[in-house]
Amino acid sequence: MNSSDETSYHEEVLLANSTWGYSYYHQNYTLSPVPDKAGTSKPAACEQVHIAVEVFLILGIISLLENILVITAIVKNKNLHSPMYFFVCSLAVADMLVSVSNAWETIIIYLLSNRQLVVEDHFIRQMDNVFDSMICISVVASMCSLLAIAVDRYVTIFYALRYHNIMTVRRAGCIIGGIWTFCTGCGIVFIIYSDTTPVIICLVSMFFAMLLIMASLYSHMFMLARSHVKRIAALPGYNSIHQRASMKGAITLTILLGIFVVCWAPFFLHLILMISCPRNLYCVCFMSHFNMYLILIMCNSVIDPLIYAFRSQEMRKTFKEIICCYSLRNACSNICALTGKTLNPAIA
Repeated sequence: MNSSDETSYHEEVLLANSTWGYSYYHQNYTLSPVPDKAGTSKPAACEQVHIAVEVFLILGIISLLENILVITAIVKNKNLHSPMYFFVCSLAVADMLVSVSNAWETIIIYLLSNRQLVVEDHFIRQMDNVFDSMICISVVASMCSLLAIAVDRYVTIFYALRYHNIMTVRRAGCIIGGIWTFCTGCGIVFIIYSDTTPVIICLVSMFFAMLLIMASLYSHMFMLARSHVKRIAALPGYNSIHQRASMKGAITLTILLGIFVVCWAPFFLHLILMISCPRNLYCVCFMSHFNMYLILIMCNSVIDPLIYAFRSQEMRKTFKEIICCYSLRNACSNICALTGKTLNPAIA
C-alpha cells in the first residue's frame, strides 16, 4: 500500500466520524454523482457535505465551557442542590462527553488525512470504536437523564406533598450512579460487538422506548395537572408557588426533550437506514450527510445550557455570579501585576 492509498484508507476508516457510518462506506458505495435509470446524474444529492474541522472544534469548545459552567453553578449554589438539578448535571456531563468526543475525533481525522499523524490501521479501528463507544454512552446517558427529570417532575406535580420523602437527594444520587453504570456497560458492549447489527437495533429501540415512556408521562402530566392543582389547592400546607415552579420545570423539560429529538432524530434515522436499506440510492444519499447529523448532535449540547439559563432565574443568577467573579479575579490579578511592576523600581 503506497502513501496515497494509505491516506485514502485512513480517511475512509474515520471519514464519517463513527462506526455507524463506517459500514456503508465499505460496501462499494461512492459519494460521487450516481446516474439514475434515465442516465442522468444526481450530484447534489449524494455528495458528502464538507464541514471544516474548525466548526467541530469550536462547537466542542463552546459546549465544554457551557456545560462546565452548568455543573459549576449547580455545585456552587445550594439552592440548586435538588434532585432535578442533579439530573440536569448528569445531562450536562453527557452533553459535554458527546461534543468533546466528536471534536476530538474530528481532529484525529484531520491529522490522519493530512499525514500529520501516522498510526497502524488496527489502532485506527480501536480509536474509532472508543469514540463510537463514547457517543453511545452519551446518548444513553442523555436519554436516561431526561427520563429521570421527567419522572422527577411527574412526582413533583402529582405527589407534591410527599415529594421530599419520595425523591430524596440520596435516592437521586443512586439513580444517577445507576444511569452511568448502565451507560458504561452499554459502551463496553458496543466496543465488543461494534460490527453487529443487533447492537444498533438495541440502541434505536432504546431511543424509541424512552420517547414512548416520556410521551406517556407528559400526556398524563399535562392532561391531569390542572384538575390535580385544583384538588390539592384546598389542602393545608399547599404551596402555589411551588406548584407553579413544578409546572415550569415540566415545561422546561418538554423544551429540552423537543430539542433532543430534533437534534438526534437524523442520527437515529441514519442508523435505521443503514441496517434496513443500505443499498438503496436514496438511503445512501441521506447517509452521505452524516457529518451534518454530528453537527446537529453537538448543537444540542450547546443549546441545552442556554435553555437552563433562559428558563431558570436561579441558574441565570448563578451563571452571572460565576462569570463576574472570574472576570473580577482576572482584573484584580492584572491590577496586582501592574502595581507590582510599578512598585518594584521604587523598592529597588
